Amino acid sequence: MTTTAEVTLVVVPRERFQMTRRSLESIYANTDFPFTLVYVDGGSPAATRRYLTAQARERGFRLLRTDRYLTPNEARNLGIAQATTRYIVFVDNDVLVTPGWLGALVRCATETGAWVVGPLYCMGELAQQTVHMTGGHAHIFEQDGARRFLEDHRFWGKPLLQVRPELRREPCEMVEFHCMLVGSDVFRRLGPLDEGLKSALENPDFCMSVRQAGGEIYFEPAALVTYLPPPPLAWSDLQYFLRRWSYAWNRASLLRFREKWHLPEDDPNLTQQFKAWTRWRRDGLVSPDSLLARALRSRFGPSLARSLSRIEGPFNRWFVHDRRATSVPKQRPRGEGVARHD
Repeated sequence: MTTTAEVTLVVVPRERFQMTRRSLESIYANTDFPFTLVYVDGGSPAATRRYLTAQARERGFRLLRTDRYLTPNEARNLGIAQATTRYIVFVDNDVLVTPGWLGALVRCATETGAWVVGPLYCMGELAQQTVHMTGGHAHIFEQDGARRFLEDHRFWGKPLLQVRPELRREPCEMVEFHCMLVGSDVFRRLGPLDEGLKSALENPDFCMSVRQAGGEIYFEPAALVTYLPPPPLAWSDLQYFLRRWSYAWNRASLLRFREKWHLPEDDPNLTQQFKAWTRWRRDGLVSPDSLLARALRSRFGPSLARSLSRIEGPFNRWFVHDRRATSVPKQRPRGEGVARHD
């Protein structure tokens, strides 16, 4: 990290905190391109908070903390406000990077003039080499006189070795905030990220806004990252995970996106996405591999663990009722450390 860096890395929480150490150490071990780091910590558990505070002092990065949970776009906007470099690269706190990743993203942006660049995304451990996305589609189209939304991930779930020969640097419609390079002047043109999108749809919303403003988005396969989805899910992360994918936040995101892009209530693609977010939350809580299901299964047998899936929805509505979500007032983040490292 140097004071002449062209890039500010903005690391934010995605849905849990237990991968914080692995992700941060991956960045420092595999990044030789100069950067400044801004780490946004929204309400992490005490052990994670202590770790990040110690790392900020040791490594000299800027640490912003709030004592309440942040939505992803809230956290990213806090990081954007601290960035003074030509490029901002967003990284979720459960992402592992590989050697050369950052330089490849910057070269792509410089050589193509792209406003936004995304890497080759894998999911799970790097050794698994399972593709999450190699660029994607996100656009509005008309069908039978009605506006419809389309989003998909190219080569999702495919073995990387199988699709690698087909991958090349090219324009695409969407990349994701798991890891995304954005020119800083994009935010001067478009303004901050939409905080009305509390839990989902921030990727297509931002990318469609960029393309609507005349910018290009590129996929760069020379940069490889992977994100580590649950399970497992630590007990200390359960409260954040349930709020992050809560019915309330998901519903708010859906309504905001539908209103913003003038989509009808009966758009089947949005309906399916909403169901997918609900499954993701439910599986994180009560899937066979979850901590809660394993604990209940060992004590009460499989039938009780299965019955949880039927009451998970009402439980989540009660757990993240608005009075809980707003009980802690919004506060200015506290800065710790400085953005300098030799």
